[in-house]
Amino acid sequence: MIKMLLTIVFSILFLSGCTEEVTNQKHLMPAEMPEDFNFSVSFGYGEVKKNEINTYTHKVTKDLITKGTAAADVTFSKDELQSIYAKMKELNIMETKDFTGQEGCYNTPSNTDRWKVTVNGETKSFSWTDEHCTVSDEAKQLLELRTYLQHLVEGKDAYKALPAAEGGYD
Repeated sequence: MIKMLLTIVFSILFLSGCTEEVTNQKHLMPAEMPEDFNFSVSFGYGEVKKNEINTYTHKVTKDLITKGTAAADVTFSKDELQSIYAKMKELNIMETKDFTGQEGCYNTPSNTDRWKVTVNGETKSFSWTDEHCTVSDEAKQLLELRTYLQHLVEGKDAYKALPAAEGGYD
């Protein structure tokens, strides 16, 4: 009876360990960029997320502040997409992250980013904000990635042809 009980306990422990391993492997991104790789990130101040970079629709939207928004068709080259994918893979962007900052202080206005990423048939959506003055390391990494994306977009002729923003946010 004790032998059978020990066998059951060890089996449960073994299966629990395997389940954790399988869960972690599920979110590992493939070494090569899959054909269905796409993403969108919308960002801006507070609830006003008028800026967007979207590879699903091949569009970029620019916040013109007092003049509304303007959009342009923008497509990344294969090399640019592979570079973006490599950065996302390095961050393991498909893994669940902790984006909570330390509460107790509030930024006004605050920045908010909303992401959607598709890799190998799996789509993940998440967001982060700096409204609590501090941000997690994961949020800082996403901000660096978004800044990288912005620089790529700002170098595109279609984006350069968009009107300049006017005004500002308080």
